[in-house]
Amino acid sequence: MNSDRSTAILEKAIKLGATMAGIASVELLKKSPSHRILTMKTGLEIENFSGINWPQDAKSALVIALSHPEDEPELDWWDTNSSRGNSILIKICRELSDWIQKELNIKTYRMPYSVERGGIYLKDTAVLAGLGCIGKNNILITPEFGPRVRLRGMLLTEELPLTGPISFDPCEGCQEFCRKACPQDAFGERVLSSSETGLAELPGRDGSFSREKCMVQMRKDMEESDVDFDKGVQYISDVETMTTTEKLVKYCRKCEFACPVGK
Repeated sequence: MNSDRSTAILEKAIKLGATMAGIASVELLKKSPSHRILTMKTGLEIENFSGINWPQDAKSALVIALSHPEDEPELDWWDTNSSRGNSILIKICRELSDWIQKELNIKTYRMPYSVERGGIYLKDTAVLAGLGCIGKNNILITPEFGPRVRLRGMLLTEELPLTGPISFDPCEGCQEFCRKACPQDAFGERVLSSSETGLAELPGRDGSFSREKCMVQMRKDMEESDVDFDKGVQYISDVETMTTTEKLVKYCRKCEFACPVGK
């Protein structure tokens, strides 16, 4: 039965090292807020992006999450290629994909992390899969770990039972610690409205999120790292060898750390 196969997949994901895992519908995912906004002329669209190339036979989306606590910053240290946390997720997805195809005879499509490279919006996938909700900091908030998780996903060619969404909203009545912590005031103004998009769910929940201001901080973090992104540097695959003297980008996570959920 499909429910047995779904349970087996989720249990295998956890066994391979994922902290959380869930399943969403591809058809519903295509209609999710981020994917719909991507096709609109809103100022948030990605430059020179022609759209996501959805596999025609994909029916379910599997998303996995890896806990990323504040006291393990090395999981998010990036060089020109990746981060340690992302490498762990890639390894889990590769092994999980191989297992699903071999043991369950279900074809899988491992998706790139970024939408610019053909990936899916993992936040929307995680919400539909029941991992949490989108917070006022415009990122996924999980009941167990707050926003301190990293995501990766794949598409499957079998229609499996869905694991979400769930009824969870810790931002209602919150003092907006995340927005106040942003060094670039990325949440300081509404950049989108429901009347413009026809959507009730907007970036930052109410349209108060500037992607460009967030990118300003990311570019600043890159400049302060001294990493030569044009020349490239060798990826440091062993966390144990990482030190603060390595050429690594340590991206801002202040909106994550300020959130009290999951602490």
